[in-house]
Amino acid sequence: MVYRVSATFKGKVQGVYFRQYTRRWAEMLSLSGYVKNMPDGTVLAVFEGQRQAIQEIIRRLKDEHPESEVTSVDIKVEEPEGLEGFEIVS
Repeated sequence: MVYRVSATFKGKVQGVYFRQYTRRWAEMLSLSGYVKNMPDGTVLAVFEGQRQAIQEIIRRLKDEHPESEVTSVDIKVEEPEGLEGFEIVS
């Protein structure tokens, strides 16, 4: 079953290669979607794929990114749209 999650990461998440790290892990975990910097200083990531892979990437982004400091993550479960590939959106 394919799941879709929209996750907004708050904290020190812009200017620390957060989006590139997200794309690398999304590709390794076979997730589709996108990641983008938001005007308010947060980063929005949309993931589609297996639930366990989505949980893993969120955990890695929160706990293992070498330069970011995630203070909170707002997660919304949404209906999958059938996205293919993972990209960084400007």
